Amino acid sequence: MDDTTLRSDEELATVRIGPLEPLDAPITLVEYDPAWPAVYAGESARIRSALGERVLLLEHVGSTSVPLLAAKPRIDIVLAVADSSDEAAYVPVLETAGYALRIREPDWYEHRLFGSPDADVNLHVFSTGCEEIERLVLFRDHLRRDEADRVRYESTKRELAKRTWRHTQHYADAKTAVVEEILGRARDTQQATDS
Repeated sequence: MDDTTLRSDEELATVRIGPLEPLDAPITLVEYDPAWPAVYAGESARIRSALGERVLLLEHVGSTSVPLLAAKPRIDIVLAVADSSDEAAYVPVLETAGYALRIREPDWYEHRLFGSPDADVNLHVFSTGCEEIERLVLFRDHLRRDEADRVRYESTKRELAKRTWRHTQHYADAKTAVVEEILGRARDTQQATDS
């Protein structure tokens, strides 16, 4: 992805709750931290305690969920609820638990993103059965099993992280080609296993 395909400040501001704060810096990647699963476990307990049976799926995803993979030190969690567009069913409860709604993307799987009160966490909320959840979990599971793709992904991340990015989302968008390439192999592996 080149800079001409990156989303503009105006596009990013339309989905952001609150002010859009530019990064204008390289991305900080750190070596895998074995404490990350414990951070996820603490956040998972908080979310389950707050939402109870409304939690239809809760998973640690993203680079911090893959042992040995360098990552931005921010835990990505995916939560499935019955209908992510029905904010009244879960947003007030999460806010009472201390989470803050940061992004609302009705045109992208009705995605909602929250920040955590105590940790560097992105809590992604989708409706149950959303294909993006399947994609996130498949990517994570494949990287956990496939060393070559884990190394390829990390190499790409390290190269991109050196650049100065206006927004962190631009860095994420720039990884799209390698993510799709690896997901293709992950789907092939999954189909071979399922056959």
